[in-house]
Amino acid sequence: MTLKVYTSLLLLFLVNSVWTRTVRQVDDELDPEHWSHYTSECPQECFCPPSFPNALYCDNKGLKEIPAIPARIWYLYLQNNLIETISEKPFVNATHLRWINLNKNKITNGGIENGVLSKLKRLLYLFLEDNELEEVPAPLPVGLEQLRLARNKISRIPEGVFSNLENLTMLDLHQNSLLDSALQSDTFQGLSNLMQLNIAKNSLKKMPLSLPANTLQLFLDNNSIEVIPENYFSALPKVTFLRLNYNKLSDDGIPPNGFNVSSILDLQLSHNQLTKIPPINAHLEHLHLDHNRIKNVNGTQICPVSIAGVEDYGFYGDIPRLRYLRLDGNEIQPPIPLDVMICFRLLQAVII
Repeated sequence: MTLKVYTSLLLLFLVNSVWTRTVRQVDDELDPEHWSHYTSECPQECFCPPSFPNALYCDNKGLKEIPAIPARIWYLYLQNNLIETISEKPFVNATHLRWINLNKNKITNGGIENGVLSKLKRLLYLFLEDNELEEVPAPLPVGLEQLRLARNKISRIPEGVFSNLENLTMLDLHQNSLLDSALQSDTFQGLSNLMQLNIAKNSLKKMPLSLPANTLQLFLDNNSIEVIPENYFSALPKVTFLRLNYNKLSDDGIPPNGFNVSSILDLQLSHNQLTKIPPINAHLEHLHLDHNRIKNVNGTQICPVSIAGVEDYGFYGDIPRLRYLRLDGNEIQPPIPLDVMICFRLLQAVII
């Protein structure tokens, strides 16, 4: 189970490695004798490195509009400019685009020509962070694998905007203006292969409904969530990394076995209002509970198995797997009780 999860996460977060290999393959297919031709069709405002002829660097140029993109371009860098619009004209010949970085511009929803993004049939990565979007742009390319919309002004997610994005593995909406009303029961319908969902730093008071069942990483930090619904994670059987730091969770807001979920390996509940450690599963490996209101730790109560039977478990048995425990910023006085160490025999670090 753990090996499969970490393998999937490794694939998700080694995008740069995959991208580098793809670039190398592309370079190998290009004839260096044609580099002068590639340079001659390079937009005057941009830079076209001869060693990377499928990339177009137009970042940090003070551009107010997107220049004409040559047909050969796969990777387009337009970040840190003053671009306000995305129109169809610059992309007429750019039918091979895989990657567009438009972070840190001034793009609004009104500035995106209708249908222009969905016409980029081969696009896999779309970065629109740090712009002035007020809703998720639509329609989107059906082949997208990553969509990054952090640090905009998004308060609305149009109905059905994700319905055809079955290849999307990462959706980043953190630091926007999303309220609970923006996340309906069908909002994420269609995201059958989503692995990472980041809705941190919004204005949520409730856990979002009907999340994709394949979600591995769920980031909900810096919201105002008070309650975890009963059996909430039964609909998320693969969730592995769960971050709920900086919310308003109290003991009463967590059901008796709310976090006793075998798939969760990393649980972060820092900066909440807990006075005791919630029940955890024996598979949990990292637990962050710093800066709550916890006064003491009772190993017998928090141990996910019977302490009396811990010595009877073999190394590959059901021994609790907790390796990292963070409890600083609470009201706990050292030393750590002996029964905690007896229960969690694999502990490598305890911060108190």
